[in-house]
Amino acid sequence: MRTLPFALPAAAAVTGALLLTACGSQQAGSDALSEGGSARAEGKAGGKGTATGPGTFSCVPRTRPGASAAPTPPVLSGDPAKLEKDGVKITNLGGDARACADFTVANHDAQALTYTIAFTFMSDEGRALTNTVSVVPAVKPGQTVRRVVTADGLPPDARTDARVAITKVRSVPAAEAPAKDGACPPSGTRVYADDGDAAMGLRAVSIHLENCGSEVTQLNGYPQLQLLDAAHKPVEGVRVLHGGSAISTGTGADGAPRPIALKPGERAYAVMVWRNTVENGEPVNAPYVRVRAKEGAAPVVVTPELDLGTTGKLGIGPWKKDETPRSPGGAPDRPRP
Repeated sequence: MRTLPFALPAAAAVTGALLLTACGSQQAGSDALSEGGSARAEGKAGGKGTATGPGTFSCVPRTRPGASAAPTPPVLSGDPAKLEKDGVKITNLGGDARACADFTVANHDAQALTYTIAFTFMSDEGRALTNTVSVVPAVKPGQTVRRVVTADGLPPDARTDARVAITKVRSVPAAEAPAKDGACPPSGTRVYADDGDAAMGLRAVSIHLENCGSEVTQLNGYPQLQLLDAAHKPVEGVRVLHGGSAISTGTGADGAPRPIALKPGERAYAVMVWRNTVENGEPVNAPYVRVRAKEGAAPVVVTPELDLGTTGKLGIGPWKKDETPRSPGGAPDRPRP
Protein backbone atom coordinates (compact mmCIF):
# COMPACT_ATOMS: atom_id res chain seq x y z
CA MET A 1 0.00 0.00 0.00
CA ARG A 2 1.33 3.45 -0.91
CA THR A 3 0.42 6.76 0.67
CA LEU A 4 1.31 10.36 -0.09
CA PRO A 5 2.73 12.51 2.70
CA PHE A 6 0.49 15.24 1.31
CA ALA A 7 -2.50 12.89 1.28
CA LEU A 8 -5.82 13.74 -0.35
CA PRO A 9 -9.15 12.68 1.17
CA ALA A 10 -11.59 10.32 -0.46
CA ALA A 11 -14.37 11.70 -2.63
CA ALA A 12 -16.96 11.09 0.08
CA ALA A 13 -15.13 13.56 2.33
CA VAL A 14 -15.15 16.28 -0.30
CA THR A 15 -18.68 17.63 -0.17
CA GLY A 16 -18.19 21.33 -0.82
CA ALA A 17 -17.05 22.58 -4.20
CA LEU A 18 -17.00 25.28 -6.79
CA LEU A 19 -19.03 24.36 -9.86
CA LEU A 20 -16.70 24.52 -12.84
CA THR A 21 -17.29 24.48 -16.55
CA ALA A 22 -14.20 23.87 -18.65
CA CYS A 23 -11.06 25.79 -19.42
CA GLY A 24 -9.75 27.88 -22.28
CA SER A 25 -6.81 30.24 -22.69
CA GLN A 26 -6.52 34.01 -22.59
CA GLN A 27 -3.55 36.30 -22.27
CA ALA A 28 -3.61 39.29 -19.95
CA GLY A 29 -1.35 42.30 -20.05
CA SER A 30 -1.21 42.90 -16.29
CA ASP A 31 0.53 40.60 -13.88
CA ALA A 32 -1.36 38.15 -11.71
CA LEU A 33 -0.54 39.75 -8.37
CA SER A 34 -3.46 41.48 -6.74
CA GLU A 35 -1.22 43.14 -4.13
CA GLY A 36 2.32 44.12 -5.02
CA GLY A 37 5.09 41.85 -6.26
CA SER A 38 6.62 41.38 -9.69
CA ALA A 39 5.36 39.59 -12.79
CA ARG A 40 7.96 36.85 -12.38
CA ALA A 41 6.46 33.41 -13.06
CA GLU A 42 6.05 31.60 -9.75
CA GLY A 43 3.46 28.92 -10.50
CA LYS A 44 4.46 25.28 -10.49
CA ALA A 45 2.58 22.01 -10.49
CA GLY A 46 3.13 18.82 -8.55
CA GLY A 47 1.26 15.69 -9.56
CA LYS A 48 -1.57 16.27 -12.01
CA GLY A 49 -2.60 19.74 -13.13
CA THR A 50 -0.87 23.07 -13.34
CA ALA A 51 -0.73 26.44 -11.64
CA THR A 52 0.16 29.05 -14.22
CA GLY A 53 2.43 32.01 -13.66
CA PRO A 54 1.53 35.71 -13.75
CA GLY A 55 0.41 37.22 -17.04
CA THR A 56 -1.48 34.16 -18.27
CA PHE A 57 -5.11 33.59 -17.31
CA SER A 58 -6.20 30.14 -18.50
CA CYS A 59 -9.45 29.97 -16.58
CA VAL A 60 -12.00 32.18 -18.36
CA PRO A 61 -15.80 31.88 -18.41
CA ARG A 62 -17.17 29.41 -20.95
CA THR A 63 -19.08 30.95 -23.83
CA ARG A 64 -21.95 29.38 -25.73
CA PRO A 65 -23.32 30.34 -29.17
CA GLY A 66 -25.56 33.35 -28.79
CA ALA A 67 -24.61 33.85 -25.13
CA SER A 68 -22.98 36.94 -23.69
CA ALA A 69 -19.20 36.73 -23.41
CA ALA A 70 -19.24 38.82 -20.23
CA PRO A 71 -17.66 37.12 -17.21
CA THR A 72 -20.09 35.50 -14.79
CA PRO A 73 -19.59 35.12 -11.05
CA PRO A 74 -18.56 31.73 -9.62
CA VAL A 75 -21.35 29.28 -8.88
CA LEU A 76 -20.92 28.06 -5.31
CA SER A 77 -22.36 24.89 -3.86
CA GLY A 78 -21.90 22.85 -0.72
CA ASP A 79 -19.57 23.73 2.15
CA PRO A 80 -17.93 27.18 1.71
CA ALA A 81 -14.97 25.90 3.77
CA LYS A 82 -13.94 23.85 0.73
CA LEU A 83 -13.65 27.05 -1.32
CA GLU A 84 -11.55 29.08 1.14
CA LYS A 85 -8.97 27.54 3.45
CA ASP A 86 -5.85 28.80 5.25
CA GLY A 87 -5.38 31.86 3.04
CA VAL A 88 -6.27 30.10 -0.23
CA LYS A 89 -9.52 31.02 -1.98
CA ILE A 90 -11.14 29.80 -5.21
CA THR A 91 -12.39 32.90 -7.04
CA ASN A 92 -13.50 31.96 -10.56
CA LEU A 93 -14.70 29.09 -12.71
CA GLY A 94 -13.61 27.73 -16.07
CA GLY A 95 -13.66 28.25 -19.82
CA ASP A 96 -13.71 26.28 -23.07
CA ALA A 97 -11.29 23.34 -23.03
CA ARG A 98 -10.46 21.89 -19.59
CA ALA A 99 -11.90 22.10 -16.10
CA CYS A 100 -10.03 24.79 -14.17
CA ALA A 101 -10.27 27.39 -11.45
CA ASP A 102 -8.70 30.70 -10.53
CA PHE A 103 -7.48 30.90 -6.95
CA THR A 104 -5.69 33.38 -4.73
CA VAL A 105 -3.10 32.84 -2.03
CA ALA A 106 -2.88 35.46 0.73
CA ASN A 107 0.08 35.39 3.11
CA HIS A 108 -0.84 36.83 6.50
CA ASP A 109 2.36 35.61 8.14
CA ALA A 110 5.37 37.75 9.02
CA GLN A 111 7.70 35.82 6.68
CA ALA A 112 7.67 34.69 3.05
CA LEU A 113 5.99 31.31 2.64
CA THR A 114 5.93 28.61 -0.02
CA TYR A 115 2.48 27.01 -0.31
CA THR A 116 1.54 23.49 -1.39
CA ILE A 117 -2.18 23.26 -2.15
CA ALA A 118 -4.19 20.10 -2.86
CA PHE A 119 -7.34 20.31 -4.99
CA THR A 120 -9.84 17.59 -5.87
CA PHE A 121 -11.78 17.88 -9.13
CA MET A 122 -15.09 16.03 -9.04
CA SER A 123 -18.03 15.23 -11.24
CA ASP A 124 -21.29 17.13 -10.78
CA GLU A 125 -22.44 14.18 -8.65
CA GLY A 126 -19.45 14.56 -6.31
CA ARG A 127 -17.34 11.65 -7.61
CA ALA A 128 -13.59 12.37 -7.50
CA LEU A 129 -12.12 12.65 -11.00
CA THR A 130 -8.56 13.75 -10.37
CA ASN A 131 -6.38 15.17 -7.58
CA THR A 132 -4.11 18.12 -8.25
CA VAL A 133 -1.27 19.54 -6.15
CA SER A 134 -0.02 23.04 -6.95
CA VAL A 135 3.03 24.76 -5.45
CA VAL A 136 3.13 28.55 -5.13
CA PRO A 137 6.60 29.58 -3.95
CA ALA A 138 7.83 32.61 -2.03
CA VAL A 139 4.66 34.57 -1.32
CA LYS A 140 5.82 37.65 0.57
CA PRO A 141 4.31 38.83 3.87
CA GLY A 142 1.07 40.72 3.19
CA GLN A 143 1.07 39.69 -0.47
CA THR A 144 -1.83 38.10 -2.34
CA VAL A 145 -1.06 36.25 -5.57
CA ARG A 146 -3.45 34.86 -8.15
CA ARG A 147 -2.97 31.54 -9.93
CA VAL A 148 -4.85 29.06 -12.09
CA VAL A 149 -5.20 25.34 -11.48
CA THR A 150 -6.28 23.01 -14.30
CA ALA A 151 -7.63 19.47 -14.15
CA ASP A 152 -5.28 17.53 -16.39
CA GLY A 153 -5.70 13.76 -16.47
CA LEU A 154 -9.49 13.67 -16.38
CA PRO A 155 -11.13 10.40 -17.52
CA PRO A 156 -12.08 10.38 -21.24
CA ASP A 157 -15.78 10.10 -20.36
CA ALA A 158 -15.75 12.94 -17.83
CA ARG A 159 -18.33 15.65 -18.36
CA THR A 160 -17.15 19.18 -19.01
CA ASP A 161 -19.11 20.36 -15.98
CA ALA A 162 -17.17 19.63 -12.80
CA ARG A 163 -16.61 20.77 -9.24
CA VAL A 164 -13.41 21.54 -7.37
CA ALA A 165 -12.58 21.74 -3.68
CA ILE A 166 -9.52 22.83 -1.69
CA THR A 167 -8.63 19.69 0.23
CA LYS A 168 -5.42 20.68 2.02
CA VAL A 169 -3.09 23.67 2.38
CA ARG A 170 0.46 23.45 3.70
CA SER A 171 3.04 26.23 3.93
CA VAL A 172 6.72 26.35 4.84
CA PRO A 173 9.13 29.28 5.22
CA ALA A 174 10.30 30.14 1.72
CA ALA A 175 13.94 30.22 2.88
CA GLU A 176 13.55 26.63 4.17
CA ALA A 177 11.48 25.15 1.33
CA PRO A 178 12.55 21.77 -0.13
CA ALA A 179 14.36 21.85 -3.48
CA LYS A 180 13.82 18.75 -5.59
CA ASP A 181 14.78 20.49 -8.83
CA GLY A 182 15.45 23.95 -10.23
CA ALA A 183 18.38 26.16 -9.28
CA CYS A 184 20.84 24.72 -6.77
CA PRO A 185 20.31 26.28 -3.29
CA PRO A 186 23.12 28.37 -1.76
CA SER A 187 23.92 25.41 0.50
CA GLY A 188 25.00 23.39 -2.54
CA THR A 189 22.58 20.58 -1.65
CA ARG A 190 18.96 19.77 -2.44
CA VAL A 191 16.95 18.25 0.41
CA TYR A 192 13.40 16.92 0.08
CA ALA A 193 11.13 14.06 1.20
CA ASP A 194 9.57 11.43 -1.05
CA ASP A 195 5.97 10.16 -1.13
CA GLY A 196 6.60 7.37 1.36
CA ASP A 197 5.08 3.93 1.90
CA ALA A 198 2.46 2.64 4.33
CA ALA A 199 1.28 -0.84 5.28
CA MET A 200 -0.80 -1.99 8.29
CA GLY A 201 -0.16 1.20 10.24
CA LEU A 202 3.59 1.29 9.52
CA ARG A 203 4.88 4.41 7.77
CA ALA A 204 8.20 5.07 6.05
CA VAL A 205 9.30 8.28 4.31
CA SER A 206 12.79 8.91 2.95
CA ILE A 207 14.65 12.20 3.20
CA HIS A 208 16.80 12.73 0.12
CA LEU A 209 19.93 14.85 -0.25
CA GLU A 210 21.62 15.60 -3.57
CA ASN A 211 24.95 17.38 -3.95
CA CYS A 212 24.16 19.95 -6.65
CA GLY A 213 27.17 22.12 -5.84
CA SER A 214 30.78 22.01 -6.99
CA GLU A 215 32.41 20.70 -3.79
CA VAL A 216 32.35 17.33 -2.06
CA THR A 217 29.66 17.06 0.65
CA GLN A 218 30.56 15.10 3.78
CA LEU A 219 27.92 13.23 5.80
CA ASN A 220 28.32 11.03 8.84
CA GLY A 221 25.49 10.08 11.16
CA TYR A 222 21.82 10.97 11.25
CA PRO A 223 19.80 13.94 10.04
CA GLN A 224 18.74 16.27 12.83
CA LEU A 225 14.94 16.50 13.06
CA GLN A 226 12.55 18.94 14.71
CA LEU A 227 8.84 18.08 14.54
CA LEU A 228 6.39 20.94 13.89
CA ASP A 229 2.61 21.11 14.17
CA ALA A 230 0.18 22.70 11.69
CA ALA A 231 0.95 26.14 13.17
CA HIS A 232 4.72 25.55 12.71
CA LYS A 233 5.21 25.24 16.47
CA PRO A 234 7.58 22.59 17.90
CA VAL A 235 5.91 19.32 18.89
CA GLU A 236 6.91 18.19 22.37
CA GLY A 237 6.85 14.75 23.92
CA VAL A 238 7.98 12.70 20.90
CA ARG A 239 11.23 10.74 21.11
CA VAL A 240 13.35 10.79 17.93
CA LEU A 241 15.23 7.49 17.94
CA HIS A 242 18.37 6.73 15.95
CA GLY A 243 17.65 3.72 13.77
CA GLY A 244 14.34 2.07 12.99
CA SER A 245 14.64 -1.19 14.92
CA ALA A 246 12.53 0.14 17.80
CA ILE A 247 9.72 0.68 15.30
CA SER A 248 10.18 -2.15 12.81
CA THR A 249 12.91 -3.97 10.86
CA GLY A 250 13.44 -4.05 7.12
CA THR A 251 12.40 -0.44 6.56
CA GLY A 252 15.79 0.87 5.40
CA ALA A 253 16.27 2.80 8.65
CA ASP A 254 18.61 0.15 10.08
CA GLY A 255 22.40 -0.03 10.10
CA ALA A 256 25.23 1.90 11.69
CA PRO A 257 26.21 5.35 10.42
CA ARG A 258 29.23 5.53 8.12
CA PRO A 259 31.17 8.46 6.66
CA ILE A 260 29.88 9.42 3.21
CA ALA A 261 31.62 11.70 0.72
CA LEU A 262 29.17 12.85 -1.96
CA LYS A 263 30.74 14.16 -5.14
CA PRO A 264 28.79 16.69 -7.23
CA GLY A 265 25.72 14.94 -8.62
CA GLU A 266 25.74 12.13 -6.06
CA ARG A 267 22.89 11.49 -3.62
CA ALA A 268 22.15 10.11 -0.16
CA TYR A 269 19.00 9.25 1.78
CA ALA A 270 17.81 8.57 5.32
CA VAL A 271 14.54 6.85 6.25
CA MET A 272 12.01 8.08 8.80
CA VAL A 273 9.78 5.31 10.16
CA TRP A 274 6.83 5.37 12.58
CA ARG A 275 3.53 3.73 13.46
CA ASN A 276 0.16 5.42 13.79
CA THR A 277 -1.11 3.14 16.57
CA VAL A 278 -3.72 4.83 18.78
CA GLU A 279 -4.25 3.53 22.32
CA ASN A 280 -4.59 5.68 25.44
CA GLY A 281 -3.96 9.41 25.19
CA GLU A 282 -4.19 12.10 22.55
CA PRO A 283 -2.91 11.23 19.04
CA VAL A 284 0.00 13.36 17.82
CA ASN A 285 0.06 14.73 14.29
CA ALA A 286 3.07 16.67 13.02
CA PRO A 287 2.66 17.72 9.38
CA TYR A 288 6.12 19.29 9.16
CA VAL A 289 9.67 18.26 10.00
CA ARG A 290 12.58 20.72 10.03
CA VAL A 291 15.63 18.81 8.77
CA ARG A 292 19.31 19.63 9.13
CA ALA A 293 21.54 17.25 7.21
CA LYS A 294 24.21 17.65 9.89
CA GLU A 295 25.25 20.02 12.66
CA GLY A 296 25.29 23.58 11.35
CA ALA A 297 23.62 22.74 8.00
CA ALA A 298 20.94 25.00 6.58
CA PRO A 299 17.45 23.86 7.70
CA VAL A 300 14.86 22.53 5.26
CA VAL A 301 11.20 21.96 6.20
CA VAL A 302 9.59 18.89 4.62
CA THR A 303 5.96 17.77 4.93
CA PRO A 304 5.77 14.03 5.68
CA GLU A 305 2.42 14.37 7.52
CA LEU A 306 3.52 12.39 10.57
CA ASP A 307 0.49 10.66 12.13
CA LEU A 308 2.23 9.25 15.18
CA GLY A 309 -0.89 8.10 17.02
CA THR A 310 -0.10 7.72 20.70
CA THR A 311 3.24 5.93 20.14
CA GLY A 312 5.35 8.97 21.12
CA LYS A 313 8.30 7.97 18.94
CA LEU A 314 9.81 8.40 15.49
CA GLY A 315 12.77 6.47 14.10
CA ILE A 316 15.36 8.03 11.78
CA GLY A 317 17.97 5.96 9.99
CA PRO A 318 21.54 7.02 9.19
CA TRP A 319 22.52 8.69 5.96
CA LYS A 320 23.22 6.12 3.26
CA LYS A 321 24.63 6.65 -0.20
CA ASP A 322 21.95 6.30 -2.85
CA GLU A 323 23.17 4.04 -5.64
CA THR A 324 19.74 3.71 -7.27
CA PRO A 325 19.87 4.49 -11.01
CA ARG A 326 17.92 7.48 -12.17
CA SER A 327 14.77 6.95 -14.19
CA PRO A 328 14.79 7.88 -17.93
CA GLY A 329 13.27 11.27 -17.05
CA GLY A 330 16.26 12.10 -14.85
CA ALA A 331 14.58 11.83 -11.45
CA PRO A 332 16.01 9.32 -8.98
CA ASP A 333 13.94 6.24 -8.21
CA ARG A 334 13.04 5.47 -4.61
CA PRO A 335 16.09 3.91 -2.86
CA ARG A 336 15.90 0.23 -2.14
CA PRO A 337 16.74 -0.75 1.48
